[in-house]
Formats: sequence, structure tokens, C-alpha cells
Amino acid sequence: MTGIVLVTYGTTNGSTARIAEAVADSLRKDGLTVESLPAQCVTTVSPYRAVVVGGALYGGRWHKEARRFVRRHRAALAKRPVWFFSSGPLGASVAARDLPPVRGVRRAMTRLHVREHVTFGGCLEEGAEGRLAGMILRSGKGGDFRDFDAIEAWADRVAAALADP
Repeated sequence: MTGIVLVTYGTTNGSTARIAEAVADSLRKDGLTVESLPAQCVTTVSPYRAVVVGGALYGGRWHKEARRFVRRHRAALAKRPVWFFSSGPLGASVAARDLPPVRGVRRAMTRLHVREHVTFGGCLEEGAEGRLAGMILRSGKGGDFRDFDAIEAWADRVAAALADP
């Protein structure tokens, strides 16, 4: 596939940004030209042939910047290949299960004919912002549950789909 792939994301504490960068790095390794930007920095998707959108999960909802991005660019996104990922569940069991998208993400997937969605474990460590984050950390349930091998494998599937005419 020729053209640029956009990897964009909504994040608060940087964990989802790190996942997005891993996706972008893997796509580049697979020979694609990629730009990775926070969702609030993207003003148009017209230069991009395909888009990967990631959002951190907070209280059962996608990050507000990821939601705004999809809403703001829905007409243009509907005309190109799109993939979604979510991040945020904490705990070792995340890797053992295929977690479905939350309701709002599922609706957007249907409207935009999103090719695939995956949920990756998240990361919540000391210094994270937010009242809920503080409560989780105080309860001892924080940690880094991201699986970068799984993230790379998923990005390789995206690259293979883009290479397939």
C-alpha cells in the first residue's frame, strides 16, 4: 500500500501513547509510512490512506479525545480502512481473554465499518493523574499490563491487511 498511515490516540497518562508508538514502529518495520499523533492534534485525515485509532478506557468509556476525533472525522474515516484499539484494563487476565469493545466504540465501529478492534492491557503507575487512578493505585491494583509482543503481532496483521490489494 502506498500512502501514509495515521496512528492516533487519546491518552491521559501516556500509556496509550506508548502503545500507539509501538503500533506505529511495527507498521514502519513492515515497510509502511506512518505518522503518529495525539488525536487532538489531527486537523484532517485527508493525507492518510488508512487510520488506526486508539483510546484509553476510563470508567467504561473511550478517552474523550479519541471519541472527539472519531466524531469530528467520521465522514472521512468512513472512506478509508480504519482499525481501533483500546487500552486500560488492569490485571494479568487481560492477556488471556479477547475483550470486546465498550458500547460507544462498538457503535462507532459499525458506523465506520472498522476492520478490527482489540483491547490491550493498560498501565497505571505512581504519579498517574486523576482521582480514580489514585484510588486504584492505593488499592494495590496498579501496574503495567501491556503486552508489547501482542501489540506488535496485531500491528503486523494490520500491515498485512494493508498490503493485500
